[in-house]
Amino acid sequence: MQLNHKFKAPILKKKIYGKKNDAGKNHSGKITCFHRGGGHKKKFREVLFNRSNSSEGIVINIEYDPNRNSYIGAIYDYKNYKYFYILLPKNLKIGDIVKSGSLSENRLGHSVQVSSIPIGSCLHNISLKENSKGILIRSAGTFSILIEKLSKYVRIKLRSGEHRLVPNNCFATLGVVSNESHFLKKIRKAGRSRWLNRRPVVRGVAMNPIDHPHGGGEGKSSGGSIKRTPWGKPTLGRKTSTSNTPLIVTKRIKKR
Repeated sequence: MQLNHKFKAPILKKKIYGKKNDAGKNHSGKITCFHRGGGHKKKFREVLFNRSNSSEGIVINIEYDPNRNSYIGAIYDYKNYKYFYILLPKNLKIGDIVKSGSLSENRLGHSVQVSSIPIGSCLHNISLKENSKGILIRSAGTFSILIEKLSKYVRIKLRSGEHRLVPNNCFATLGVVSNESHFLKKIRKAGRSRWLNRRPVVRGVAMNPIDHPHGGGEGKSSGGSIKRTPWGKPTLGRKTSTSNTPLIVTKRIKKR
């Protein structure tokens, strides 16, 4: 058996739960997210994102997770006699040792306090508060780089080019998230989109006036020069984002 083989059959049955497909509807049955529904039935894998507690385990399996684009690793913690899933870093194989908390070291797959990580290291699953789960950098093939250490914070560079300050007592996992070639996958047919819970998207200009502000008219007219949402609000102009946290040092770099 190859040490880096990926299995589709999960082995940690107690960490798997049924997941309801709400198909983009809220509790009253009204559509809140268009173009969703009819996807393949999936079960949810409980992944441990908060790795601040002391543990020392071994990778016993590498599995596919239908709810995310990266692979997950099944870990047996032989110190605390527990099983759990983690986001699998690139090049981590079955049989490797992973540690977290006070037992951790600066090695691949270990969860370490950011103040103890060398400058220039690749990180993922970064928490923003003490004893909380990792929020930043969890998608396939992504990583951030630690570029500076300050008295109370460390400075990391995200994939978007944004520079952010993270408190010294937060934890991050060393390495790059696995399945870095995920972006090369192509849908290739409409049926595969339906498996992924995606329904067909209809352009507003192809609708009737009662269905969309862009609808109606003779030929391929857009119903006016102002682009609008299905509820008539303009889509261009002032930005709607109000996030202004002081921990963001440099805003995202816009690509031309």
